[in-house]
Amino acid sequence: MASKPPAGDPVQDAPQVAAPQHAAAGLPAIGHTLRVAQQQMGVGRTARTLMKVNQKDGFDCPGCAWPEGDKRHVAEFCENGAKAVAEEATLRRVTPDFFAAHPLSDLANRSGYWLGQQGRITQPMYLPEGAERYEAVTWERAFAIIAEELRALGSPDEALFYTSGRTSNEAAFLLQLFAREFGTNNLPDCSNMCHESSGSALTETIGVGKGSVSLEDLHQAELIIVAGQNPGTNHPRMLSALEQAKASGAKIISVNPLPEAGLERFKNPQTPRGMLKGTALNDLFLQIRIGGDQALFRLLNKLILQTAGAVDETFVREHTEGFEDFAAAARAADWDATLAATGLGREEIEQALRMVLDSRRTIVCWAMGLTQHKHSVATIREVVNFLLLRGNIGRPGAGVCPVRGHSNVQGDRTMGIFERPAPAFLDALEKEFGFAPPRHHGLDVVRSIAALRDGKAKVFFAMGGNFVAASPDTEVTEAAMRRARLTVHVSTKLNRSHAVTGRRALILPTLGRTDKDIQAGRMQVVTVEDSMGMVHASRGNLTPASPHLLSEPAIVARLARAVLGPSSTTPWEDFEKDYSTIRDRIARVVPGFEDFNAKIARPGGFTLPHGPRDERRFPTATGKAHFTAAPVEYPEVPEGRLLLQTLRSHDQYNTTVYGLDDRYRGIKGGRRVVLVNPDDARELGLADGSYADLVGEWKDGVERRAPGFRVVHYPTARGCAAAYYPETNVLVPLDSTADTSNTPASKSVIVRLEQSPTV
Repeated sequence: MASKPPAGDPVQDAPQVAAPQHAAAGLPAIGHTLRVAQQQMGVGRTARTLMKVNQKDGFDCPGCAWPEGDKRHVAEFCENGAKAVAEEATLRRVTPDFFAAHPLSDLANRSGYWLGQQGRITQPMYLPEGAERYEAVTWERAFAIIAEELRALGSPDEALFYTSGRTSNEAAFLLQLFAREFGTNNLPDCSNMCHESSGSALTETIGVGKGSVSLEDLHQAELIIVAGQNPGTNHPRMLSALEQAKASGAKIISVNPLPEAGLERFKNPQTPRGMLKGTALNDLFLQIRIGGDQALFRLLNKLILQTAGAVDETFVREHTEGFEDFAAAARAADWDATLAATGLGREEIEQALRMVLDSRRTIVCWAMGLTQHKHSVATIREVVNFLLLRGNIGRPGAGVCPVRGHSNVQGDRTMGIFERPAPAFLDALEKEFGFAPPRHHGLDVVRSIAALRDGKAKVFFAMGGNFVAASPDTEVTEAAMRRARLTVHVSTKLNRSHAVTGRRALILPTLGRTDKDIQAGRMQVVTVEDSMGMVHASRGNLTPASPHLLSEPAIVARLARAVLGPSSTTPWEDFEKDYSTIRDRIARVVPGFEDFNAKIARPGGFTLPHGPRDERRFPTATGKAHFTAAPVEYPEVPEGRLLLQTLRSHDQYNTTVYGLDDRYRGIKGGRRVVLVNPDDARELGLADGSYADLVGEWKDGVERRAPGFRVVHYPTARGCAAAYYPETNVLVPLDSTADTSNTPASKSVIVRLEQSPTV
């Protein structure tokens, strides 16, 4: 039987701390999964729902974007995926009575955990200007309010249309179509805050802003480098792929400021041996200082160049350009400077080099630990240099593997959710729909917040997500949102963004992945694209949480009709009734989606074309992959300060907090903890168990403070610290971003720790 939501926020004043664990998954993961699922769904619903997760005839997990192989387990999900499903398929409900009992001031003082635990929102809700409470509103009135505000704008560019990575391909395509027919390219999305640096670097160097490997490539690799990524918490099903690679003889190098249990040992819950003993994954752990990755790969490239026969000269000659400038920069790499930047020992780097030279097929995987620094794009370019040198792109078992976070974040970008669309995409859109889309660039996330702050944007519309909690510089972001005339959130559950509103606000409740989607009497399917370019169908199996919910495509289609009116010749009503008509249009606009409907009818879907992977064809301006030669950068930290990285706990997915524990790191019952190397803590006079305020230091001189964090002596790299977001997003300045990509630099925040009383 499902349990009721918590009535009050749990106390987090004194988190308990034990030693970190050295293995992930196993029996504890099974027990935790079943306990959480039963609390949210009850026993029977748990079985009916979880057995459909990631199945060919089921629904795509609303969690991460890790792909599935052709052969599926009966239980094709991980612990955190099950938590995501359980919270969406919950039996808990947020009705108009809930909003009557909880004024906005109350919601604003609640934690994100408490808000998310209340359950599914059942009706559209409206916060009139000056009101203290949300009130129920009809869909017709809700769309009329949005249309009224959008039509009153001085320019379409005063509107912002944000997209979360949960949004389906069909809904994303409709949203960008509506925004551009309305007249703006202001289509910020969650990619702007995570893998924008990957897309920027890969588009420049290999011509495609996506990874170049498949699941089968991972299984065939001889060496896998996992840099700046924690798969045990963020992409747990990746551990199965790494285990299979190890069984085939692969070596694994982990590059991370923190030891992570999932890369130490994986106890596969799918096998008896896995649960009891598990598989050691790491062959070499390089505990690098935060932001030192570019320096590491630059030195490895120098050492490869110095090794006779190590460079794939045929590949370099036939498929690349820019080699001489790159080689000159690499040969100038300095050992002492690299050791200072990385905190590594010479023997560790030499051991890594031997493993690199022994491998004929190498893959580099990475996530936010590489993408959220000032020099992130240059770092990822250096990773590409590293792979190009030995011909490790376009070869089975080799390539680039940026591991995307949210389940369809890559697909949304493919569908045109991008503030800087390619001219060819706009040409195809214009040819198909008969209107001239805007050609000037729109605003990304950081620039959208600045536009709201400065009064240049007035309407904010979010398709999913938790924009306020996900964004940097919390106080600036919240103040900016409150300046909007209207904020609109398409949501399944409550989150912080519903409590930080413009003068007027709407919550539009939508179907989730687990819900049946019936339009005009017919069951509909949507599609998603995983982190490796596989596109497949997703079909919910549950009765929706309320008869008042609309699907995301239906919401966009009705909104477009209300705003654009009869002047639009786009068949919005047809799109709402039958999603296959949306896919027919996608097939004529987006390359690789020809015969879209026929392709998704096949179990498992289809793989999008990828020139570098498929035929060593690089769609750059020159037709070749580009070596690059950027100056090496790394964060320099003043004495007495630490370099903080924000990160997730194990009881968390992006900004959704499922619980207050971080089992693998030994944290229980609280999230306001800061992990500090014991030697650094002693030098700073911070005892384990003491409390400190985290104070950010940035060139603007503004004090950004996160108070009351319990100090945990933890085996981090020297000079580095770690703490959970979104609690620490307050420390990330809005204008501290990556060069080129403009991604918030959330992994390299200079902080000082000031003693504070126990909270």
